[in-house]
Amino acid sequence: MPIRQPIVCVLGHVDTGKTSLLDELRKTSVQAREAGGMTQHIGASYFPVETLKQLIGPYLSNFKGGIEIPGLLIVDTPGHEAFTNLRRRGGSVADIAILVVDIQKGFEAQTFECIEILKARKTPFIVAVNKIDRVPGWKAQKSNSFLQSYAVQQSFVREDFDNRLYRVMGEFSRLSFKTDRFDHIRDFTVNVALVPTSAKTGEGLSELLMVLVGLAQQFLKKRLTTTDGPAKGAVLEVKDEPGLGLTLNTIIYDGTLQKDDVIVVGGRDNPITTRVRAILVPKPLDEIRDPRDKFSSVDCVYAAAGIKIVATGLDGALAGAPLFAVPAGEDPATYCKLITEEIGRIRISTQIEGVIVKADTLGSLEAITEILKANNVQVRIADVGDISKRDVIEASVVKTHVPLSGVILAFGVKTLPDAETEAAASNVPIFKEPIIYNLIDKYLEWARNKREAKSEQEFEALVKPGKVMVMPNCIFRRAKPSIFGVEVLGGRLKPRYLLVRAQDSADLGEVDQIQDQGKAVSEAKQGMQVAVSMDKPIVGRHVFEKDILFVKVPETDAKALMTTHLDDLTADEQEVLKEYIVLMRKKTLFWGGF
Repeated sequence: MPIRQPIVCVLGHVDTGKTSLLDELRKTSVQAREAGGMTQHIGASYFPVETLKQLIGPYLSNFKGGIEIPGLLIVDTPGHEAFTNLRRRGGSVADIAILVVDIQKGFEAQTFECIEILKARKTPFIVAVNKIDRVPGWKAQKSNSFLQSYAVQQSFVREDFDNRLYRVMGEFSRLSFKTDRFDHIRDFTVNVALVPTSAKTGEGLSELLMVLVGLAQQFLKKRLTTTDGPAKGAVLEVKDEPGLGLTLNTIIYDGTLQKDDVIVVGGRDNPITTRVRAILVPKPLDEIRDPRDKFSSVDCVYAAAGIKIVATGLDGALAGAPLFAVPAGEDPATYCKLITEEIGRIRISTQIEGVIVKADTLGSLEAITEILKANNVQVRIADVGDISKRDVIEASVVKTHVPLSGVILAFGVKTLPDAETEAAASNVPIFKEPIIYNLIDKYLEWARNKREAKSEQEFEALVKPGKVMVMPNCIFRRAKPSIFGVEVLGGRLKPRYLLVRAQDSADLGEVDQIQDQGKAVSEAKQGMQVAVSMDKPIVGRHVFEKDILFVKVPETDAKALMTTHLDDLTADEQEVLKEYIVLMRKKTLFWGGF
């Protein structure tokens, strides 16, 4: 069976040079147009095999059997955003990805986000470590291979470069990825390849394509096998085009799509069944002059292809939704059911007391919910569309039972006016960020701060352990109130704390006041010698010199301290608490219940 070209997606943080890399490749490709040419689309660029041969150049000898794939289809819309919509059940439409990292800056917010999405989609990837021309002292060798350029750099420049590359490798290592420079790798199933590049000078681009094509040929052949059946695709974007109305920017990853085919695509409310009026494909690059003239109409396309579909009735079509061409004579209902099931897997509506997620596309929605799940965050509702008053009411209901889950996480959507009013009235937090990773991180940080504040508040309310000794020759008053000196042997002592005798755990009553050198203090800690006043005990009858006294910690407080707040206690407080528990268990065997 024939194999199609691999679908490649480029991902990375803003300003890492994703588009510049592709622009440099396209420029080179235009120069070699006679050898195969290249076409460009708003969502994807197609590199035929003859163009690849020109771009790979001297490394062609590495392919003993020649280049077997028919080319590459590289998705070049904003990396991570496009990639979230390149989805199909069980993984991604993209066969392989290029993750672009700035060698100067290393990992950034969207780098982590991209890696999370790649992991969730189970997509293999290579890393373009870009902007090597900005390494201090680097002498650019325009359009050279990386290895050629690296060889002519001065030793201090190579050392600086190596250190920067090692830092990138270290970042990957912390995320449990084994990586290495591409020319040092023996087993590409074990190590992720790092290919140093410069989008500005073209250095390393030949090696980047060599590794990409090599991996595709070696490991992806089975995945690249195509069928002769009707098309399967994924909607990248739903776009309103002047003179055409709503259109679908679509990646066809299998089969054949023909003009007049009946197609089924995921919609906001229900699957949409319609007929293809036109299939628009890009014209050769050198003909792109006027944006209105960048597509030509064809009757048929084969996978893999980036196309624009013109059809009626596309209101409510969802970016990130699956698309199926219906075989002639078959009932579209079968495909409607498949799409409903797939979208239902992503759009969540449950009674779980979790957060509410609203996103602009199915792909973004899926990515957010998967990352939340990885962080053990439950989701009550996950849906596409703007934030409504109903969403806020749902969040407020959750908030009454689980305050940290009574929130809305929003990505790429608006908050409707009545929803804003309701959110302000019910004090429901709405988190919005233009980067998925930042959105989730912001919520997790907020929840963590709230938990810590609550925990701190709960800890402060607990009676802390304390152990004191009645000091000899420091009896100032024997009764009503008794006033005597104590040394704090461990833990802490506060006014209103109750004291018990160590010898028999007899209750001595409450500490009224603590004074240090004649001044009232709110707390006495280990090592301090202070005077205490107590109304209940009589010195010489209930309390004697050198007596050991413990703070009376309520059983519930002791349990909370031992199970939840042990790390909040100092070492001496922990020791005193353990002594006190032993004392109390002389009277009650399982005192404390742990």
